[in-house]
Amino acid sequence: MTKRLTGRVVAITGAGRGIGAATTEALTREGARVAIGDIDLDVAKATAERIGGDTLALPLDVTSADSVTDFIDTVESNLGPIDVYINNAGVMPLSALLDEDDATIDRIFAINTRAVIHGTREAARRMLPRGRGHIVNVASTAGKAGIAGSATYCASKAAVVQYTEGAYAELHPKGLDFSVVMPGITRTELTAGVEDMPAFRAITPESVADAIVAAVVKPRFEVYVPRSARPLLNVTRMLPFGVGQWIGKRMGADHVFMDALDRPERSSYEARATGREDER
Repeated sequence: MTKRLTGRVVAITGAGRGIGAATTEALTREGARVAIGDIDLDVAKATAERIGGDTLALPLDVTSADSVTDFIDTVESNLGPIDVYINNAGVMPLSALLDEDDATIDRIFAINTRAVIHGTREAARRMLPRGRGHIVNVASTAGKAGIAGSATYCASKAAVVQYTEGAYAELHPKGLDFSVVMPGITRTELTAGVEDMPAFRAITPESVADAIVAAVVKPRFEVYVPRSARPLLNVTRMLPFGVGQWIGKRMGADHVFMDALDRPERSSYEARATGREDER
């Protein structure tokens, strides 16, 4: 395979596991020099060692502005100016909305939304003087459609979609590329216990990684995974609200996450996503 990204420096947040780890591996195969940032440094180091190449593992708490700044500084000191910055870190605690506590709501927005905003701004500050750079924000198809059992998560990802669109409008004319990635249900720890939806089957983290690589090689703004999600979501948004809701119910949007709430295979992830591992 032709290494289409040879020498490009890429920094990815939350890349010790899941989509981030798969994306690191896919980018490395294409010749990129990748820095993994993760709050769990041991996991990040294990992933970097498995992938090999010039992969660099660094500590990163995306909820801390200082940590993000230190991460970017260290990447650029070790690998060179960042060409591509991928805001991938995210959590998806599931809950009936009336049962969700304030601490969980704050945590979802701190990791899924506020961290993306800060990461985008900090990366853009480094890229603008060079007049080039690509910022990739991983959102979700849930950012385009509300799903029962994950209202706050959907809101946090909708904010990422709109923020990235605003960033594109402002900074693309100055040389920066932006992509917003919207995966469907992806088979990682984040979706433990969540079943497939009719006509919207779960995808692999590798398929999302391949789509991200393709968008880095040939920049485009909206990246749906699978691609069939684009027409489905666009059509339902053009229909009257009640019709869109009927289609959503037929697809399981009214129960697929609610059904997963109490499944035992989800408990470990929920404890980590909500920051309550020590309570287990």
